[in-house]
Amino acid sequence: MARRLPHPAQVHRAAGGGAPEAHQGALRRSASGFGQAVRRPWLDRQLKAEGRADSHAYALHARLSQLFSDAVHDGIAPRNPCFRRTSPGTGKQRPYVATTEQVWALYNAVPAGIRPAILLGAHAGLRLAEAAALRPEDVDFIRGVVSPAIQWPSEPLKSPTSKTPIPIPNELSLELSATFARERGLTIVTAEDGRPIAGPWAIERAVRDARSKVEGLPTEFRFHDLRHYFASLLIASGLDVKVVQARLRHASAKTTLDTYGHLWPDKDESSRAAVAAVYAARPHSEGGRGASGSA
Repeated sequence: MARRLPHPAQVHRAAGGGAPEAHQGALRRSASGFGQAVRRPWLDRQLKAEGRADSHAYALHARLSQLFSDAVHDGIAPRNPCFRRTSPGTGKQRPYVATTEQVWALYNAVPAGIRPAILLGAHAGLRLAEAAALRPEDVDFIRGVVSPAIQWPSEPLKSPTSKTPIPIPNELSLELSATFARERGLTIVTAEDGRPIAGPWAIERAVRDARSKVEGLPTEFRFHDLRHYFASLLIASGLDVKVVQARLRHASAKTTLDTYGHLWPDKDESSRAAVAAVYAARPHSEGGRGASGSA
């Protein structure tokens, strides 16, 4: 049976309102009870019994931590029982990879000013805040290179490796160049009137509004999933992990493998085929195929 937890406001009322020193003992006992309730074993038993994913338990714990932080700030609770040691794991979720048809359908479904963001996410792997802040001077239209320099609004990039230039095909260069020539905006991604967008949320909102128009896209689809598509495109083209790491601008190959390792071809079959090729090239001679020998 699920263990019912008291709401922080109930604790506050039971303690008589303003949490004076006389009531600190009651509040500490309540916080202790909360602490026991949010311990990992309880989350594991109760939420897994309900069929909840690990990521759901992690999100619930994070929300409880926010609530308790506010309660501590307001003097309702003496401390926050939700901290790193009590936090459940996030769980490993495989990213959703859209099809090429879905990506182009999404491109056609968003407003014209947002369309370059779809291309930058799906064909260059830019993160949301990077795409929102990309300026014409960050793109070498002739050589076909995108060089992210800032993230929205004008903040440093996530890491030094995020500054790694990204080679893009001539077709994408022409698309971005045409957009700039038409809009003449301060950024590549613009609002309908050619002005810079209000922020990354404007791109995410456009994706959210358009995804229901694309057959098969899950309701949780977001802009960052275009980056997953970009990774899958590179892997399917036969690029090795170091090249994919460089294009995604990950700090380490481990991050790339942890996120996208399942997309590489089956190594068991590849190794079988490699050894099988040796047998195919084996010369037919005495003691060869079908011969039996002594140990």
